[in-house]
Amino acid sequence: MAAFVLGLVQFAAPKGTLPHRTLGWLWAGLMYTVAISGFFIHEIRLWGPWSPIHFLTLPTLILVPVALWQARKHRARSHGFHMLGVFVGGLVLTGALAFLPGRIMAEVLLGG
Repeated sequence: MAAFVLGLVQFAAPKGTLPHRTLGWLWAGLMYTVAISGFFIHEIRLWGPWSPIHFLTLPTLILVPVALWQARKHRARSHGFHMLGVFVGGLVLTGALAFLPGRIMAEVLLGG
């Protein structure tokens, strides 16, 4: 949830400022934490211990460093495009899948 809220703040806040860079590094760390922790969830097993959510994790692990590199090279448009992709794919899409009926998150937050 922290990564989602912080991502929204980052998209709304002024770009290129010290707070944007500082919160951006925090957000990147949170995204890596979310992505890596996803590899330890094996509730849906379509291919051995893996599920489609695990394959959505891989782009996050690749695109976060790419986006950070783009920012370091002052390629703001590419950086923003990659970060938006990580936000939508890594948080919005996978988050929506986590709330499907029968999943742990649906049971915990929605009661079933």
